[in-house]
Amino acid sequence: MTTISTRPAGAVPYDDLAATLRGELITPDDTRYDTARAVYNGMIDKHPAAIARCRDAADVVSCVRFGRAHALTLAVRGGGHNAGGLGVWDDALVVDLSLMCSTTVDPAHHTVRVDGGCTWGDVDHATVAFGMATPSGFLSSTGVGGLTLGGGIGYLSRRFGLTVDNLLSADVVLADGTLVTADESSHSDLFWALRGGGGNFGIVTSFTFRCHDIGEAGIVVGGPVLYDLADTADVMRWYRELLPALPEELNGWIALLTVPPAAPFPEDLWGRRCCGIVWCYTGPHAKADEVLDPVRTYGSPLLVGLHEMPFTALQSAFDALYPPGLQWYWRADFFDEITDAAIDVHCRYGQQLPTGHSTMHLYPIDGATSRVPEDATPFAYRGGGWAGVIVGVDPDPANAGLITRWARDYWEQLHPTSAGGAYVNFLMSEGQDRVEAAYRGNYDRLTRIKRRYDPDNVFHINQNIRPAASDR
Repeated sequence: MTTISTRPAGAVPYDDLAATLRGELITPDDTRYDTARAVYNGMIDKHPAAIARCRDAADVVSCVRFGRAHALTLAVRGGGHNAGGLGVWDDALVVDLSLMCSTTVDPAHHTVRVDGGCTWGDVDHATVAFGMATPSGFLSSTGVGGLTLGGGIGYLSRRFGLTVDNLLSADVVLADGTLVTADESSHSDLFWALRGGGGNFGIVTSFTFRCHDIGEAGIVVGGPVLYDLADTADVMRWYRELLPALPEELNGWIALLTVPPAAPFPEDLWGRRCCGIVWCYTGPHAKADEVLDPVRTYGSPLLVGLHEMPFTALQSAFDALYPPGLQWYWRADFFDEITDAAIDVHCRYGQQLPTGHSTMHLYPIDGATSRVPEDATPFAYRGGGWAGVIVGVDPDPANAGLITRWARDYWEQLHPTSAGGAYVNFLMSEGQDRVEAAYRGNYDRLTRIKRRYDPDNVFHINQNIRPAASDR
């Protein structure tokens, strides 16, 4: 493997790159620099050498070729939501895709073509107008590229699988600056690696996804059901047994949270710590009452907030609560089951939620997701269970230590009950062992494909998969 050295930013002729771009090149002396380098996680404070805001695939090609010619570190940013802030890097050339945000829907064939800089809000706006959606995540401000390349767990996963299970093709700028289309018949090994292997293999400038009819003309039934925090143990035991038996049209993720002090939540619940489940039903509305009856009637809920709404409304429901720039610290694991020992940990740390934004979520891996063989894509944790994430969040940098300690301590107590690895999209900078554990038996194949497409590890500002020593 060739090692790429770097050179001082001052020695790089960035004016030459700027002259080739249809987009914008922002350097540290530009008044837009601080805004352009900011990412979703306010705890990340990186100072790249330059930020290229690309307008098309040709701009991306120019950036990669320029970076290779001048021995630069390349970082790639789509939506900027990455937990570890890996879309920016000190002294790097940032290839920023945020201006590449067009979508093209084909209602007749149930597909959507999406530029690499789109957010899921862009995609949902385009597809839900036709009563369709493709599986995505839980915040509409999340970038399409990052979520897709890591797997893509969301409201529709029980019924239609992960985002990567619905990826039909991708246009990719490779480490040598060439542009290829990867699908099942062309560059099929690359296509396999893209479906969960992260940004290790190239820069995806566009994705084409399969879409599905949801609800009735895009109207679903969803929202939160909240319980007193003291009921957490009973609710979790009920939920772990109920969810696998539910129709796949109904999905629900469980959380420990503080009720936001804002509408539509009742004022008497503002600031109250709760156990909550956010449900999404995408089946025919004539069956909604029957399907939702068990989740409406269990226990003594503080709030049953289930309503008909456009899928776009559910997807964006938490965007305002989590705007860009908050302090974030993430820890995560996969769980084959929610054990009694795990529930004890959840109860203990739920009582210690350090700030109003801090939370714990468990997202189901079930139904259609679990019917895909674990070696069919790099995303290996498909046997049923949950992807868990603990996030310490707060607007105030002074609380960074507080939220970090709470999340780390919580994770250390919970980790022994886990399946071992974590959803790669939830990883911070946690070391190579954690990266390998995220892929289980698929990691070696990923290293061989990495060697084929990026032997010099040009794309390494990510949860890095190192090229295999030989193409065995």
